[in-house]
Amino acid sequence: MALHPDIEGFLELAEFGRLSGKSQPMHQLSPAQARQQFEQTSQLLDEAPDGALTVTEVSIAARDGHLLKARLYAKPQAGTQALPVLLYFHGGGYVVGSLDSHDTLCRRLALAGEFSVLTADYRLAPEHRFPTAYQDAEDVTRWLAATGAAELGLDAGRVALAGDSVGGSLVASLCIAISQDPLAWPLVPRLQVLLYPVIDAVQKRPSLARFAEGYLLEATTLEWFYQQYQRSPADRSDWRFSPLHAERLQRLTPTVLWLAEYDPLLDEGLAWAEKLRAVGQPLVLEVKAGMTHDFARMGEMVQEVPGMLNQLAQQISESLA
Repeated sequence: MALHPDIEGFLELAEFGRLSGKSQPMHQLSPAQARQQFEQTSQLLDEAPDGALTVTEVSIAARDGHLLKARLYAKPQAGTQALPVLLYFHGGGYVVGSLDSHDTLCRRLALAGEFSVLTADYRLAPEHRFPTAYQDAEDVTRWLAATGAAELGLDAGRVALAGDSVGGSLVASLCIAISQDPLAWPLVPRLQVLLYPVIDAVQKRPSLARFAEGYLLEATTLEWFYQQYQRSPADRSDWRFSPLHAERLQRLTPTVLWLAEYDPLLDEGLAWAEKLRAVGQPLVLEVKAGMTHDFARMGEMVQEVPGMLNQLAQQISESLA
């Protein structure tokens, strides 16, 4: 399928901004500038949907005492029954992204599903390099199971994990860790949802060259992200950085994997699907035609996206029923 016309128009505007000097590629900016640009662009991609939600700000202590910000989205309900929860980790290449940049996406899922959404920050690179983001995500997950669910009125027995881009990588890595040593974890997620995840930062596949430039996420920016996060190139082979390099994948949480047709990460996502199928792991794979990386945050721009997210929310609801 051809590139979606609404995304194509947006990309043409972005290119015009570069040519006119109003914007620069992310990899030519400082991390602070990149974060600011990412937040500003995020406001253009989508607007908060209508619907009643209670939004609660939460603080979660990491293993070193650092307080991580988190946010709980819940529909008003009668009674005191504990709600199932989707724990969501945002994307942004380990360098950009925040609770605010993914606020609308989380609101859409919370409104459409029969569950609450808890989204948590993790510390960003280059100030905090590998494996800080993974460890923060692990600490959030353990906190939710140990005390957080009870504190927030959530059901620790009905949890799904989700994330986009490197947030998807964090989720895949967490589920690998849980499957390899389940007795060490107080939580068994029922579903993992990976939206165009980073799966292999080592091997360069054809889609990385095919969509290297002009399709939102660019190969040079991706490399810049990796260099900001890694301590050395050897880190990229660690399964907490590149889940495809994990050796034991038995007993993995069932996976919903969404990929984008025009994404440099497409082929590594397909390689992940092939590996999961080869070891008999439950998988629902969808390659979204005409879409680029980050399409799930384009609900205002691409009219099909809200419907896609409603469908995803129903899948999550069924897994948590």
